Amino acid sequence: MRLQGTTEGSAYGTVHHCGRAPCHPGPLYQAVSEESPKNCQTPATQVIDCDLCYLMTSGTGAPSLGPKGFLTVNFVVCQLFALLTAFWFRLYLHPSKTSPFIRHVVATLLGFYLALFCFGWYALHFLVQSGLTYSIMMFAGLEHMHKLCFIVALGYLSFCQVTRVYVFDYGMYSADFTGPMMVITQKITSLAFEIHDGLARKEEQLTPSQRCLAVRRMPNLLEYLSYNCNFMGILAGPTCSYNDYMAFIEGTAYQPRHLETNGKENGKYKHTEPSPKNDIISKLCTCAISLAIFLSVSKLCPVERSIDDKFMASTPFILQVLYLYLSMLATRPKYYFIWTLSDAINNAAGFGFNGYNKDGTPRWDLISNLRILDIEFATSFKMFLDNWNIQTALWLKRVCYERCPINPTAATFLLSAMWHGVYPGYYLTFLTGISMTMAARALRHNIRPYFLGSTTHRSIYDVITWAGTQIAICYTVVPFVLLAVGPSLKFYRSWYYCIHIACLVLVLALPVKPRHLRIKEEQQQQNSLQGGLTEDHNSHSITDNNCNQKHKAT
Repeated sequence: MRLQGTTEGSAYGTVHHCGRAPCHPGPLYQAVSEESPKNCQTPATQVIDCDLCYLMTSGTGAPSLGPKGFLTVNFVVCQLFALLTAFWFRLYLHPSKTSPFIRHVVATLLGFYLALFCFGWYALHFLVQSGLTYSIMMFAGLEHMHKLCFIVALGYLSFCQVTRVYVFDYGMYSADFTGPMMVITQKITSLAFEIHDGLARKEEQLTPSQRCLAVRRMPNLLEYLSYNCNFMGILAGPTCSYNDYMAFIEGTAYQPRHLETNGKENGKYKHTEPSPKNDIISKLCTCAISLAIFLSVSKLCPVERSIDDKFMASTPFILQVLYLYLSMLATRPKYYFIWTLSDAINNAAGFGFNGYNKDGTPRWDLISNLRILDIEFATSFKMFLDNWNIQTALWLKRVCYERCPINPTAATFLLSAMWHGVYPGYYLTFLTGISMTMAARALRHNIRPYFLGSTTHRSIYDVITWAGTQIAICYTVVPFVLLAVGPSLKFYRSWYYCIHIACLVLVLALPVKPRHLRIKEEQQQQNSLQGGLTEDHNSHSITDNNCNQKHKAT
């Protein structure tokens, strides 16, 4: 979901708060004017659509914040309303007090109200997309239903993205309605594959995770709309599995979590429903800190300065690298704010319970979208992606990576690019991401074993890989922020395509085992580690617990 922003005058011309190339003359405008949006004369007080909001391969977002603290009014009002309503929903429409039908109706109507408030009649696209795909689910055969839903949902999203960007002028839109459609697309396609797994495939054909996520009956229209358009996630997501959502609505979400690791009922917790109060307070504090950091730091380090001719000519290369890292670091708190607030809203409604920690405290991270410390201290490209926008990464894995028979890595990056939108910068980012992933995999498999002999060597390896990962992430994401081909290639030329070349050399020089052999080896290692252990206490989903699946937290 892309962020909405405003425009603001600066030394670089009038710059979109999202970081898009300037629309009015300024030093930087001269460098990127050929690729900048044409005839963009949006006044500073008008909200405009903004397309950079996905910082990495997968993400969902919501309206953005400007460097001077101009919040998108609709988003702030609606999210605060959703937070207060979520408390009311959990306390007064608790499953013990009302029926699932009433909870579905209220969640759906409130979601539509928020959508209309934020996006006006463009919110009807949410109903059209959901209606088309539900008709396919009901009337198409189970054998091909999931493929048709995937094509129609993604195709309709792409159609709306193309018309929004290339048919209508930027100044005509007040909001980017395709943002919520991106989350709805995730939910539609996930549910279609889960229904296909549950009703059209044999048990032995399914992986353990597919078996646990499989939907065994066709949802009715109300359940379907409630899942897609509930008020907790209509603006900023995140996506979730259908079974987890239904367990929340029906009030069965807490029951499997009261089991010991041996499957026996734990009397310590069985009579007490866990409270999300502490987690909500913690997440709201994280939101406040992230917002303060973003408003105070982001304006000091605009990413666009990296392609300013004067900056490139007068700044040593090592300082350019450091500046790039700082500029990307300054943009991330905006996403921390949005996704953490969305997580808090879901928790306030009672959604997101994920069992207990070893000390008996409840965990409310079932649908959390990020792990901030793991992102900032990631020591591999994969580790960064695994902890950035977790729910979208899971969606890509479940609908594409695990099901694509040919080159699943490239297919997953391509799907992510198509899902994000139509700007060429997205595709440059994901093409670069493919080479980064392959090179990182080759480097890890061939080099890492030499550093595992001692704690000192392992620490040295972690420091080196942390620095390399952060530089690689920043280098990869630049086209995603700049959007256009010209400025993106200008940036890569200024770096002499050095990381692209390094990735190519690593992929060609270092051998990597075929995917099926790596999977087999990993399974053997997991089996040997888990042979004397019981089921892992820290599972990631309610459905996994229901199936007694052995699952180690990532």
